[in-house]
Amino acid sequence: MEFPVATSPAPGVMGVDWEIRVDYERLRQHRLARVRSMLEEFDLGALLLFETSNIRYATATQIGYWAFNKGERWALVTREGRPKIWDFGSAAKAHRLQLPHMYDTENSVGGNTGLQGAIGPETGLHARAVREIKEALDSAGVAMENLGVDLAETAVFLALQSAGLRVVDGQQAMMRAREIKSPDEIVLLTQACAMVDGVYQDIFEMLKPGIRESDVVGMAHARLFEMGSEFVEAINSIAGERCSPHPHVFSDRIIRPGDQAYFDIIHAFNGYRTCYYRTFVVGRATHAQRDAFKQSREWMDAAIELVKPGATTDQIAKVWPRAEEFGFEDEMDAFGLQFGHGVGVGLHERPIISRLNSLETPVEIKEGMLFALETYAPAADGRSASRIEEEVVVTPDGCKVITLFPCEELMVANAY
Repeated sequence: MEFPVATSPAPGVMGVDWEIRVDYERLRQHRLARVRSMLEEFDLGALLLFETSNIRYATATQIGYWAFNKGERWALVTREGRPKIWDFGSAAKAHRLQLPHMYDTENSVGGNTGLQGAIGPETGLHARAVREIKEALDSAGVAMENLGVDLAETAVFLALQSAGLRVVDGQQAMMRAREIKSPDEIVLLTQACAMVDGVYQDIFEMLKPGIRESDVVGMAHARLFEMGSEFVEAINSIAGERCSPHPHVFSDRIIRPGDQAYFDIIHAFNGYRTCYYRTFVVGRATHAQRDAFKQSREWMDAAIELVKPGATTDQIAKVWPRAEEFGFEDEMDAFGLQFGHGVGVGLHERPIISRLNSLETPVEIKEGMLFALETYAPAADGRSASRIEEEVVVTPDGCKVITLFPCEELMVANAY
């Protein structure tokens, strides 16, 4: 395999006057236009959004990841005018100060639906929220049309229906809106990967006997924040006998000589995430460990070779092994190991590629998609495994890899 070269720049975390980088106003307007285009495509009068990634995509607002998917903030997008955001207390006022050209006292207001049941419905908060939503829909002239809702609390969902609103699934519309990335989004996603490139260099230098999986997690968090990450969603840090099967969570296990170790770094830069695995071995590598890495690399390269506009996701899924071939009962049991998924403001966007869903319901690959491809190969020793992942941008004539830390062969950290 040739060494990968990124298709988009990673110009740095700051804005500067002497170089064109990300145009954030263009980014905001592009995303809102994408959402609005889905209203017609899905026959919706409006979209009511509770899922945090959808809210950020449509409104360019966020209040920190402590509020992630708590259901305490929501947004409404109609065909015309500015989006409306109901936010957590003083955050609504902050939006009016931070983005005054987008928000004022009419479309950035406080909202509360009871803190996931901590405040009971007898207080009337659910009824008030629905009343205000209906008033906004009436004002836009779409109260009698389909209202697409993404992920609402059950109590809120039932209150919307009780108010006579025509509630339908809005999540599919948002997934369609987010599946094609603009040039600004691709730059942000590439910059996020560049930050992880650097963290993997630090991990490679750090790995030695006596280091705990959790020590790697702590160091990686610190380095990402130093480089400008706004949020570290998760870091998988897996070593030794914990590699097979993949537990998807780190521990305080001490790394020992000869351990295989793999890591996944998921963080957000200006809202855009990474999902980026690499596998190493500490001190020395066995034939079984090298064979597992070689196998996972071959499956990865076969998948990358097929990525181009007009191809379909079933073609990629077919080059990966069946679940039974690498030690699992069926595709549900093995889901997420031979895997592809879109990456953007959410960790799992379209397209989703696996034998579980892609063979019978394939999706066309389109220019502008950006997704991660993941492969996993357990070693013959019964304890080790290789896990690698590449993020790719679909270009007119194929794809480009934007995860650049070396992954052509198994790297031995602190070799003896």
